[in-house]
Amino acid sequence: MTDRILRACGRLEGMRILEVGPGQGALTQALLASDAVDVTVVEKDRRCIPVLEALGQAHPGRLHIREGDALKTDLASLAPPPRMIVSNLPYNIGTALLVLWLKQLAADAACYRSLVLMFQKEVAERIAAKPDTKAYGRLSVPAGWLCEVELLFDVPPGCFSPPPKVTSSVIRLTPRPQPLYPASWDALERLLAAAFGQRRKMLRSALRSLMPAPEMWLTNTGIDPTRRAETLSIEEFCLLANILPI
Repeated sequence: MTDRILRACGRLEGMRILEVGPGQGALTQALLASDAVDVTVVEKDRRCIPVLEALGQAHPGRLHIREGDALKTDLASLAPPPRMIVSNLPYNIGTALLVLWLKQLAADAACYRSLVLMFQKEVAERIAAKPDTKAYGRLSVPAGWLCEVELLFDVPPGCFSPPPKVTSSVIRLTPRPQPLYPASWDALERLLAAAFGQRRKMLRSALRSLMPAPEMWLTNTGIDPTRRAETLSIEEFCLLANILPI
């Protein structure tokens, strides 16, 4: 399975790899065996550090270990470009990390060449979801706005020790040269939080926390106020974000 993830990364020659939550280093070992220049890992669990250090000794100068919280670490600062992220992300912080990296891409589309990430299957499906589907939501819009998103393959529980109770999935996000449509990250984030925070409500009700009269605002942009958030395209969300009252 680690070889399959490695193939999903594409050509790694000259690339610097960033990995979060390497654990016992199964994926790390595969990455070190590739043509990548080096691998930088961020691991919070101190018990894993000795195993990673042993891997580093087997690959002198190519493994850099950073002990700490990935949510408090600017990964891009740990390695010069060209860089990419390849990780089996910890379930409890996976979505928070993705949002952090997407925000970086909104500011600099060339920050990462690509991101090959493993999530719980349900989360991966939400990231790759299209409009008018049940999974489409707060993760789908910014991911599709900034990246080409590909849902690649599932990883069964038996691939892990101990096995989790859920299936995982690997996705690949390839940053676009520029976002699909002009918009402010902060405005889009506010809009999505309101729209999908009450996703079963019509937009005229869900967006009331952002403005006193959303019906008129929506109508003036050509969007039916009785629609629900999951029916809006990325373009429509960006259009609304651009005229969102401060």
